[in-house]
Amino acid sequence: MFHFVKHRKVFYALSLLVILPGIISLAVRGMNWGIDFSSGSIMEVRFASQVQVDQVRNVVGQQGFEAGRIQQSGGNDFLIRTTKLTQQDSAKIMEAFNSNIGGATLLRNEYVDPIISTELFWNAFWALLIASVLMVVYITFRFEFKQGIAAIIALLHDTLLVIGVFSLFHIEVDSAFIAAILTIIGYSINDTIVIFDRIRENLNMKKKDQSLEDLVNLSIWQTLARSINTVLTVMFVLLALYFLGGDTVKTFVLAMLIGVASGAYSSIFNASPIWVDLKLLEKKGKIKTARA
Repeated sequence: MFHFVKHRKVFYALSLLVILPGIISLAVRGMNWGIDFSSGSIMEVRFASQVQVDQVRNVVGQQGFEAGRIQQSGGNDFLIRTTKLTQQDSAKIMEAFNSNIGGATLLRNEYVDPIISTELFWNAFWALLIASVLMVVYITFRFEFKQGIAAIIALLHDTLLVIGVFSLFHIEVDSAFIAAILTIIGYSINDTIVIFDRIRENLNMKKKDQSLEDLVNLSIWQTLARSINTVLTVMFVLLALYFLGGDTVKTFVLAMLIGVASGAYSSIFNASPIWVDLKLLEKKGKIKTARA
């Protein structure tokens, strides 16, 4: 039986190897912020006949404007997020809609101020921070503080990996990306909690000659089939959404694909082994104090 915990340093190194390029890219080139974060215009257009999202995107692109996100809001209404548009630019796009598609009516045309974009960014940041703190509190209450710290380090691994990949490949980030990050955190922590719960059960039945590393490794193996089956089920659905769901959901689904895979990895190879290291450090500290 493969020993996950005894080889934990190899997996720590692998995690760093995967995360570092993204961190370097994040420091050098930053993120490709979408209109939700960098300001721009929002147009709501109603078409007289049924229209596809790709048709709307093509018309906007042909006029020389970048459509960050196009969302069908019900029936034949479309929300189009673009770079900042003047009145002349909006009129040009509407004229192109009527020429190429026909029967287009402008319902609203709003400018997203940079101040609002900045506020959205900080709201997203605080949401992530508060979620992390509440998770530590919950895990401390249900298990112990060290397991809470180990879980947050694993979540940080998942978050940095997703953000790093998006920075590395300069993929545009919008508000759906933030929703994906929060969803990934919830999914990943659930997987980690399952393993921690099994560790707690096994600690109550721990044999005298059984080391902590062996106990945790046994707990990982006992939950491994569940972890693999769960992640594969979710991945199959996400892959179907990515290829069949259209451009509107691609940013969200891509972030979820990376995050779900990373969450399964970190729950098995990072969270529990990190807790083992924290417990061993605590034990060494107690021995030194006793000797002193």
